[in-house]
Order: sequence, then structure tokens, then C-alpha cells
Amino acid sequence: MRRVRQRVAFRDHAAESALFKRRAIVCFAFVVLMVGVLLTNLYYIQIVDHQAYQTRSNDNRIRLIPVAPNRGLIYDRNGILLADNQPVFTLEAVPERVADMEASLSGLAQLLELTDEQLETFRERLQGHRRFKPLALVNQLTEAQVAQFSVNQHRFPGFTVEAGLKRHYPHGGSLTHLLGYVARINSQDQARLEADGEGARYAATRSIGKQGIERFYEAALHGQPGMLEVEVNNRGRIVRTLTAQPTEAGQDLHLTLDLPLQKMAERLLDGRRGAVVAMDPRDGGVLAMVSSPSYDPNAFVTGISGKQYSELLNDGNRPLINRATQGQYAPASTVKPHLALLGLELGHVTEKTKIWDPGWWQIPGVDRRYRDWKRWGHGWVDLDKAIAASCDTYFYDLAYKTGINEISQFMFQFGFGERTGIDLMEESAGNMPTRDWKRIRYKEPWYIGDTISVGIGQGYWTATPLQLALSTTILANDGARHIPHLLAATESDGVRTEEPIIDRPPIELERPSAWRSIQRSMYLTAHNPMGSGYRQFNDASYKSAVKTGTGQVFGLAEDAEYDEDNVAEHLRDNALFVGYAPYDDPQIVIAIVLENAGWGGANAGPVARALFDFYLDPDALDPELLEAD
Repeated sequence: MRRVRQRVAFRDHAAESALFKRRAIVCFAFVVLMVGVLLTNLYYIQIVDHQAYQTRSNDNRIRLIPVAPNRGLIYDRNGILLADNQPVFTLEAVPERVADMEASLSGLAQLLELTDEQLETFRERLQGHRRFKPLALVNQLTEAQVAQFSVNQHRFPGFTVEAGLKRHYPHGGSLTHLLGYVARINSQDQARLEADGEGARYAATRSIGKQGIERFYEAALHGQPGMLEVEVNNRGRIVRTLTAQPTEAGQDLHLTLDLPLQKMAERLLDGRRGAVVAMDPRDGGVLAMVSSPSYDPNAFVTGISGKQYSELLNDGNRPLINRATQGQYAPASTVKPHLALLGLELGHVTEKTKIWDPGWWQIPGVDRRYRDWKRWGHGWVDLDKAIAASCDTYFYDLAYKTGINEISQFMFQFGFGERTGIDLMEESAGNMPTRDWKRIRYKEPWYIGDTISVGIGQGYWTATPLQLALSTTILANDGARHIPHLLAATESDGVRTEEPIIDRPPIELERPSAWRSIQRSMYLTAHNPMGSGYRQFNDASYKSAVKTGTGQVFGLAEDAEYDEDNVAEHLRDNALFVGYAPYDDPQIVIAIVLENAGWGGANAGPVARALFDFYLDPDALDPELLEAD
């Protein structure tokens, strides 16, 4: 066979060497380029962006923890503590650190005997809560609960017991409507704080003033938060504290309130529905302000239960209402001195003007008779007797002569129909009716009969007990008008700063002697046998000027008779009183409203007498009333 020779291919070593060199150069260039990029990045990281990366590193390593300031304390005029701060232990959870929330809650409920309501409230608040921020499960642990949890804390990672301070009101319900209370900051509070730029200031604060003085002076009471700069590890645990910025405690408040007088007023009301306001006519400071019935504000501090709040809300006696500043009552005969003062100023009557009172009065040309409270009448009545004996007929005639326009304009000056300006948010303006008001409110014209009712403090006219006290203060001061206030001074770091007294322009009469005439008539009410307050005040060691009143809650038909025994309790007349003492040197003004109590002199009078005695002549008071609670 013929053998076929195969070709043998030879490798081109020169070409391969050239290719290798090209590839090596490219790889080397790439490596050099990458090293250059790396070095460039290192340069920017270490040199150019050093500060930024250091800050980011510190942010992961260092945390700023806000510290809540101590809330300012509140004292009465005698230095008696009214609101303080007490230690409290709170069970908190950081949601992101809790592996199984429901299992943990179930275990804690058995361990600490938590209620279903507490657990449900926590679950509701957990919705929408930031998972890295602590959330309170129990706001006030007992010592036994703290001990039980401490032993079993390892079973509940993410849960801790935190110590803090809570607001405490040592006098319970005695001052609720005046001091108010603090409660947990809710979503509405948080939104308002953020809108006001106060969010950072309240970052560590869990409660805020909700009512009364606590709310009105929240900015002063809260103080300034501090700040801790701490180092944490990769698990978020604090390793050490780097720096600490101290807190600034809130300012302490010293009130015009006289706590013993407040307690006495509360004791005299004895749970009856009503209000007492006592003021110092020399500067407008409130000495006592009682609204009855009341409730314990301490229940709101750590979170009131839904059942408790529902009971308060649905209580027919309305304990949540501050009757002293929000209760609106017909002022009745307590405003007859003011109306008589207007009559003197306009010249419609003089001190010697007399009318005949047969027990009723008629509008000229109208058959309807407006009855006097004394069915057989008072006979001949002058100004002194009209006020002292509270003759309705006299004031029917005076109102008819004066007209609603003059009455309303004059009464506005005494604070009727507008807020007094007291340092409380919870205040009603009452109602001083006018023609325009009725047209807008009822779409009806003003009738002369409406004016007649206003002439005895009835009809559309309503006032708060605080307004009655203020208007009486103005009478006692010959027209000087002090704005009612509760704050006397603030104190910070041991330095006390007195609050300035703010006045409105005084009421100036063309006949200044009219002030003395009205004051004399109120004096006779207390110290003349014809006066409605004579039985209660004539034997006092001091002289006083008073006016009683009986306010109708519903209107009677022309020929109907009021029979208290056959009228529902809530429809019975209100008992009212206003007065001041001593007569020649007024030191205290008192206004009282007792709801559905009946005759003012017989029911509100004894309360006023006991308060005057307590303040001016304690030796004359029944020893049993002086006993401590």
C-alpha cells in the first residue's frame, strides 16, 4: 500500500509571545487603573469626606437621649402644696425588640395580673406607634409588681421597668376644677405641639396639662428638657455616658387661693350641686372656687379606665363641669343692685322715689299681671326697701322705664355676657340678651315682656357664679374693675416673681354718689329686719353688704302657683347669694349658687355666713366645722 504523508503544523512562538505581552499589558493597566480608583476612593473617604463619615459613624455609635424636666409645683397663698411629683415605675416595651408580642403580653398578664382592658388599650396604642420608641404597658406598677417583673425580666426581652415622676394632687377632688390635671399626651396633643414647634421640647415628656391651671400655665410648669449623649454597642445598649446637659425644672406657681377657705366651702356644700366663688376685692385674686360635685383628678394622671370615665360622663350631676366658671344660671335678684344703680344714673329713680306694690305690676294697656314674690305686696317701696326686701314690682317698673338697650349696655361693663379673663381655659360667657341677640338666636323681635323678665334677673339673662362675684366686686370698689386671677407669683431657682395686677378701665358714673346708695341698700339687706339676709347676718361681729336671690328654672303660667313639693327636684328654684365684708373695708366677696335648693336667703345664706365667719371671725364659727377633714 502507498503511505500518505501528513503535514505537521509548527507553532508560531513569536506571535504567541506578542499576544501574551499585549494581554499582560492590558491586565496590568487594568490593575493599575483599579488600584488608582481604590486609592482615589480612599483619599476621598479618609481626607475629603472624613468629617461626613465620622459623623455617620458617630450616629451609629452615639445617641442623644432627651431627658424630661421636673414639672413645677403649685402652692396656695399660704405655701401649702397643692400639686407635686411622686416617684412612679412604668412597664415599657420597645416593639422592635420583642420577638413575639402576643406571647409576651399573655405571660405578663398572668405574672402581673393585668386586665383585659389594659392589654387592649396597649394593642390599640401599638397601632401606628414607631417600633423603635418605647411604649408604656402599665403606667403605675406596685412594688410587688416591680419585684415580680425584676425576677422574671429575662423571660420578656424588650420589656423594661423605668422609674420616673408622676403628678400627684394631695387634696384629691377639692381642687379639681381649679387646678385641672395632667394626662398622657395623645395624638391631638402631639399634632398641636408639632404645629407649634414644641415637638422637640416634649420628646421625653409623656403628660401634658389638660384642664385648669395645669393647662393654662403649661408652658411655665413644663420646664426645659435635658440631653444625654451616650455611646451604644451594636445591639443598641448603652455602654457609657459621654456628656449630659441638665434639665431646667418648670416654674413653681403660687396661687391666690386660700386652701383652708376652699376646704370650708367644699365642706359646707357637702356634695350638693352648686358652686362657690370667693374673691379678694382689693386685687381680684380668687380666694376659693368650688364646683360640686367633683372627682379625683389623680385617676387621669396615669390613665383613667374607660369604665370610670364613662361613669363620670354619664353622671346626672355632671361632675366634669366647672360650675363656677361654666355653669350658666339666671342671676335672679342678685343683680337688682346693679339695675338700681343704672336707674339712679339715668335719673329714672332717686333714693326717695316710692312706688305702691300691691303684689303685682302691669304693662300699661296690657291685662297680664307680673307677680311679686310676696303675693300681698310690699306696700310703699323706696330704693332701700326694694333692694333689701327684693321687691320684684319695683324692678318691673324700673326695667320698663329703662329699656333693654340701656340695661344690656350698662351690664356689659360689669362683665355680664362676656368672659371675665380669668386664667382658666374653661369659662363660659353667659348671656346678656340684646335685641340683636334675640333676632339672630330666635328670629323673633324683642318684646317689652322680655325686658320685664330681665328686670328681675330672669328670662334670657344667664351668668356664671364667677361673673356674679366679679360684678359684686365692682360694686364694692365703686366701679374699679380688677380682672379675676389665680396666679399670684412664679418661682424659679428660689427667685419669686410677683404677677402684675391687670385692671380694666373703671366704670365712671355721672352721679358717683349712686355707688354709696347701692352699697347702703345692700348693707340694710343684712342688717335691717326688712332685709332678706337679716336673719343670717345681723348678729355677726362684722358688718356686711349682701343680696340674696331665688332663680326660677322654668316659667310659670300667669295664674299658676309654685309648689316645691310637687315639682321635680331638677326643676326647683336655684338658691343664690352675693355679698362682701367688712362693709367699710371690703376684704372678701362671695358668690354662691345652689342648684334646685329653693329660697336663696334660707339656703345659700347660711353657707355664706359660715364662710364670712371662717375668713373674718373664726371664733364665731361652729367648732364642728373647724375640724380637719
